[in-house]
Amino acid sequence: MAEVLAVSGFMRALMAGIIDREGNFSDHPADRGGPTRFGITEATARANGYTGDMRALPRALAEQIYAQRYVTGPGFDRVAGISERIAEELADSGVNFGPTVPSVWLQRWLNGFNRRGRDYADLRVDGALGPVTLAALKAFLDTRTPEGEAVLFAALNCSQGARYLELAEGRQQNEEFLYGWVRGRVAEHLK
Repeated sequence: MAEVLAVSGFMRALMAGIIDREGNFSDHPADRGGPTRFGITEATARANGYTGDMRALPRALAEQIYAQRYVTGPGFDRVAGISERIAEELADSGVNFGPTVPSVWLQRWLNGFNRRGRDYADLRVDGALGPVTLAALKAFLDTRTPEGEAVLFAALNCSQGARYLELAEGRQQNEEFLYGWVRGRVAEHLK
């Protein structure tokens, strides 16, 4: 990972929050990801050039991976230019499910909230956060001021919680993590 991204105050706070929620080192037998540190799986660390013991993965490398794969890569940094709160929620969900999943949720919720196209046109639900999706997000927030951001945030959390339940229902071993996922990722954000 030779390229170093410029890190804004928002990005620094976002990375710190994600890493705090992910924790330090873990190698839980029920976790398919195997050994992780700061939530970075061994496979992801290796794919980003890290060859050392996972217990020693540098925090700076974890932050760089998160920034590239889960913030700038999927365009959540562009969402932050419109709403940092929504961008943070998308990035946090993207860490657990891959960034396309929360991008699709955003597009679906924006379609559902556009009052049958009166506020802005329906989006193609493809998980790509391009200019059309960003314009729809801005239009939604402009139209639904002041509570629109809070409602969209809660809607995204509904999708996140439902996805955790699906994961636990689909793989019994994931029940080990369900309460913690909801406590740390959904309930904590709603305070």
